[in-house]
Amino acid sequence: MINRDLIQKLAEMLKNEHVDALMAAPGHDLVFLLGHSPYLCERFQTLVITAKGEAFYICNRLTEAEAIGFMDGNKVYQWMDSEGFTETVKKAFEEHNLIGKRIAVNGTVRAFNLIKLMETFEFTPVNGKHYLEMTRIIKTPEELENLRISSQIVDKAFEDIIHFIKPGMSEKDIKNELARLCMHYGADAFMGGIVAVDANAANPHYFGDSAIIGEHAVVEMDYGCTYKGMFSDITRTVIVGNATDREKEIYNLVLKANLAGEAAAVNGAWIPDVDMAARKVIEEAGYGYEFNHRLGHGIGYAGHEAPYIHGDNKMHLAPGMAFSCEPGIYIRNEIGVRIEDVVIINEKGETEVLNKCTKELVEIF
Repeated sequence: MINRDLIQKLAEMLKNEHVDALMAAPGHDLVFLLGHSPYLCERFQTLVITAKGEAFYICNRLTEAEAIGFMDGNKVYQWMDSEGFTETVKKAFEEHNLIGKRIAVNGTVRAFNLIKLMETFEFTPVNGKHYLEMTRIIKTPEELENLRISSQIVDKAFEDIIHFIKPGMSEKDIKNELARLCMHYGADAFMGGIVAVDANAANPHYFGDSAIIGEHAVVEMDYGCTYKGMFSDITRTVIVGNATDREKEIYNLVLKANLAGEAAAVNGAWIPDVDMAARKVIEEAGYGYEFNHRLGHGIGYAGHEAPYIHGDNKMHLAPGMAFSCEPGIYIRNEIGVRIEDVVIINEKGETEVLNKCTKELVEIF
């Protein structure tokens, strides 16, 4: 059902920014606002929230019954494939005095649909990502507790997977087992992830799955699940066989950076300082170029949301914020190591690392 308190909060933010309405297509934003997200395809559909606090929905007729259910008495406009959607949207905008106005657009509104609307009637699209993320950047106590449980699930999966991994397995075998374990321990959904062996782990966003574990191997696992709408995200890197001195050096640097970032992530901390606390450890060891991404990202209704933990985010941490701390070193054609936890500033203003499974170097024999 539509969350009227959130709608009003968002409406006030739009009004203060001189934006007249926001369009939000299905995805994580609708899970937050409605507790539900309809199937997203090429057919145009959107929730519209106005700066006056009004809410209405536009969708194809095949989604109308579903929309009536979650809109809880708010207006639903429907269109048919045979007639197209643009005139229906124009009518809805005319009825709410939005023609020619500033309309924020979220990240799941399809560009090809937006272009067709701009060709049909006048309005000024503006970036709506910020408004939705800032509305949910501070998690409620219930959301924080669900984040804790989601993290406990992936911790348990890691504790089991290290007894499963052995030479001869593929990356896909490990990923499938992680999925099974997360569901076994109570996840609502497994959100996929990365299992990268040896040099594959030097690509931070590697998504292959066919490499085979040898008698000696580096295995990086980055995965997550959802529990009552809240995402988890964890990365652990393990060694099959005895770790070499080189592997130990890189692993221990990444661990030191992870711990430094988490120590800096206190209530009120300046986000660029948090990023630098971890980055400095790796830079001073001569691997600064090989740490090629931000320290972390917010997490909650989406796997990536505000606050983003990097040097250009001029914000302070505050109670209710949840984010990852995931430094890494990626040496092309050789090795990649990342260690990631989810961190929150809890209700008491304390720093709480949600992932409790070991970060010490694990060697599998």
